[in-house]
Amino acid sequence: MSDLDLCYLPAHEALRRFKSRELSPVDLMAATIRRAEAVKAPINALTYTHFDEAMDLARKAEAKYARGARTGALEGLPVGIKDESEIEGKPSSMGSLIHKDHVSTRTSTMNARILAAGGIVHARTATPEFCCSGATWSRLWGVTRNPWNPDFTCGGSSGGAGASLAAGTSSLATGSDIGGSIRIPAAACGVVGYKPPYGRNPDDPPFNLDFFCHTGPMARTVKDAILLQNVMTGPSPHDITTLRPKLRLPLEYKPIKGWKIAFSMDLGFFEVDPDVQKNTLAALDVFRSLGATVEEVDLGWKQNVLDAGIGYLQHLFGGYVSKLLDAHGDEMTTYARQFAERGRVSRSTDFVATLEVIGEMYQTLGPLLERYDVLVCPTNALPAVPADFDQSKDTVEINGKVVHPMLGWAMTTPFNMMSRCPVLSVPTGHAGNGVPTGIQIVGRTYCDADVFRAGIAFEEAQGGWYRDAAGRPAL
Repeated sequence: MSDLDLCYLPAHEALRRFKSRELSPVDLMAATIRRAEAVKAPINALTYTHFDEAMDLARKAEAKYARGARTGALEGLPVGIKDESEIEGKPSSMGSLIHKDHVSTRTSTMNARILAAGGIVHARTATPEFCCSGATWSRLWGVTRNPWNPDFTCGGSSGGAGASLAAGTSSLATGSDIGGSIRIPAAACGVVGYKPPYGRNPDDPPFNLDFFCHTGPMARTVKDAILLQNVMTGPSPHDITTLRPKLRLPLEYKPIKGWKIAFSMDLGFFEVDPDVQKNTLAALDVFRSLGATVEEVDLGWKQNVLDAGIGYLQHLFGGYVSKLLDAHGDEMTTYARQFAERGRVSRSTDFVATLEVIGEMYQTLGPLLERYDVLVCPTNALPAVPADFDQSKDTVEINGKVVHPMLGWAMTTPFNMMSRCPVLSVPTGHAGNGVPTGIQIVGRTYCDADVFRAGIAFEEAQGGWYRDAAGRPAL
């Protein structure tokens, strides 16, 4: 097996081969590191790397498999960890010059679980400053580019994770999603991303208390996303929001024949790029071929939905970042500074108004999901914006119309607002510029297994992704 084939080997298949001793974790890690070094300049997906330590840990994993010792659920796999969470004794920058010298004194719960399961953190994945942009670039780390077309962004804020997976430099990766930050890069990079229901996975304070905010897995296959989700999830004594009992998802599902699938191309108000529309309609045909009924629905949502979502983010998240303005404003990126400035002037009445809109939204979505098994819509309304896109000053046009530069080109934020609904993003193909597109599969509140059942069925019907050179970026 070539290095490249090793780098794109599904995580669950690598584990099977580790256990049968057909493959060594050392060989997989060495190939992954060589790949990471080869694509560093054109893609820039990784920040801090821990390659020497990763090779030592891979050798320890190899020895465990060789002697038939008990192994963890991720034993020996290279896992890219988003550069925002904590690992004790290691740097974590949040993509900011302000934190360039920060070394963690604790380990975030989800990272502790990954390490305990034998996952090997060979690298941290890039993020925009403080995760407050849908395009991944920062003054500290530079621009992270889309492996399918480097002129375009890999998405954000878990953009480094999406780019690393697409480029073959991680077997699995973690993300976090407060306005679409898992799903935007999943779609833009052609990988799988999962936003679990609020409380399903632990997070660090204070954002564990923000119901827009979710940590979740990213992977190249749906089964691999489940594999990582089963490690990340479960109640934590350090996070009061986490749900009991732990939900363990199966890796195999029954067909979806007879299912009723609702779909909306624009959620009532988004402008949607023609290539995205074309690939979404093709995806719906796949569901029909599996024996599901697909019906277009009207949620009754309007532009005030996105306005409210952005207003909520600016009030809480922007308010949090605004604490740094006086002392560090000159070190911040233009987009982070704008975000902080808007947070500083947001009022409590503005915040309450966003909650009223969220309540109204569920009055249509909730009853609709009682009649359908899942809702399907595009993930991003535009395949991607330019790699160096600056939402504080640049504009976005779709179908000749200017949309909100922050999140008007991504159709993700409404489902942060509908926070208890699980959402899985899966690839649907590529646009004319080579950038991938995706769909969101939205389930009833806390019905995680439903979206994975639909995602597995879709993936199997498509034949999977990244299987050969034709299905991989030409890097």
